[in-house]
Amino acid sequence: MAQKVIRTDVALVGAGIMSATLGALLRQLEPSWSISLFERLDAAAAESSDPWNNAGTGHSALCELNYTPMGADGQIDITKALNINEQFQQSRQFWAHGVDNGVLGAPDEFINPIPHVAFAHGDSGVDYLGKRHAALAGHTLFEAMEYITDEATFADRLPLMAKGRDYSDPVALNWYTEGTDVDFGALTQQLLNFVGRDASLYFGHDVRNLTQQSDGSWVVKVRNTRSGETFRVEAKFVFVGAGGGALHLLQKSGIPEAKGFGGFPVSGEFFRCTNPDLIAEHSAKVYGQAAVGAPPMSVPHLDTRVINHQKGLLFGPYAGWSPKFLKTGGIMDLPKSVKPGNLLPMMSIAPKEFGLLKYLIGELAASPADRVKTLSEFVPEATGGDWEMITAGQRVQVIRGQGAKGNLEFGTAVVAAGDGTIAGLLGASPGASTAVPAMISVLQQCFGDRFDGWQGKLTEMIPSYGQKLNDNPALFRQMWDWTNRSLELTGRGGRHAAPEQTD
Repeated sequence: MAQKVIRTDVALVGAGIMSATLGALLRQLEPSWSISLFERLDAAAAESSDPWNNAGTGHSALCELNYTPMGADGQIDITKALNINEQFQQSRQFWAHGVDNGVLGAPDEFINPIPHVAFAHGDSGVDYLGKRHAALAGHTLFEAMEYITDEATFADRLPLMAKGRDYSDPVALNWYTEGTDVDFGALTQQLLNFVGRDASLYFGHDVRNLTQQSDGSWVVKVRNTRSGETFRVEAKFVFVGAGGGALHLLQKSGIPEAKGFGGFPVSGEFFRCTNPDLIAEHSAKVYGQAAVGAPPMSVPHLDTRVINHQKGLLFGPYAGWSPKFLKTGGIMDLPKSVKPGNLLPMMSIAPKEFGLLKYLIGELAASPADRVKTLSEFVPEATGGDWEMITAGQRVQVIRGQGAKGNLEFGTAVVAAGDGTIAGLLGASPGASTAVPAMISVLQQCFGDRFDGWQGKLTEMIPSYGQKLNDNPALFRQMWDWTNRSLELTGRGGRHAAPEQTD
């Protein structure tokens, strides 16, 4: 019996936010192209894009302090914050265009208004937030940010964090009312509903291998996890959006661009509040400062979430460690990722990242009482009985080889073959929030011969594409008001919602 063969223009590996975004872009840029998607699990967005596995912040650098580090000279570097916020604006516009044009459904299923807040205490923390506000608030993208040190205002806006707080330890906030909470699981499902109208989506199908043919096309070996049947997919272009599983597949592809890359897995756990009264008392995403030696993804935050129209409250993360590259992965994921091309770069990381290793060991040794004590920095009257521990998704941090040396990176990296026939995404934060510009980068790198012809359609979907909103206040306000209306954010705010804009 002949082996089944599926022929497609585009093969997407993984049913997370990255593949869904790329599929939605291509469906609008090239409606005639055939698209096939393969997901190992039985549901979309079941790994890192799941709402309980993803921060959901809608990372725009409004509250994440790791994007505004203070240098040895005491100055705040806002370069990364400006860049990430610009990228998030592109994502907002793409989603707003999607709602306006039937690509996406009800926006309140995936995006809701929630203030973004940076929090610090102690003299040095207050000083830092003051300098951060001074550095950011003069820029268009951050001009609505407030700097708050007044105890009464703190208590009014963050009553749960104020109860029982000793204000002899001074506090400060950078407050941005018009932040958002994004359920990337729901967003992924809506995007895939659109892609699936004219594409083939295969769930319960595991991609086992990738082999390039002499004509540049790819043979993708796929196994049906239910029946055990294997078949081949012949694709002109492959995108590996498999989260922690992307590194293994890119290594199997044999492309030289993947050589030297390694991965360092970090897991995380969160306290999820079980007391409805406490959940109702807090409506903000409040980010603090990371512990010394902690990776940026471990910045503590007390985080209001909106999932299936229900408010929730998380605190964490508490770092853990597992050799798995996926939450549903295997304990051999890390050992199997070690190859001759990345062995030395991976080994070179340990001496340079001693602080990180010490931090992880400390986190793993922490008792339940220690974890509640960490929570009490944000919620002074916290008791363990109001919170349950949940395990979040795995994150695989990128180790980028440079000869025999390697650097541990905490961002995202697009890995694309020189011939443009295959690409994948590695890394974590800011991740999902910048999926749209990340996938446009994939298009630019892999379809250079067509990219110029797509400019008009890209500008239709993302009107500010190619421009810096931070340098154009009038355009920013126009885009902000439009996305607020289309995403139905205006008028849906909770405590201290911004007043509606009037013409």
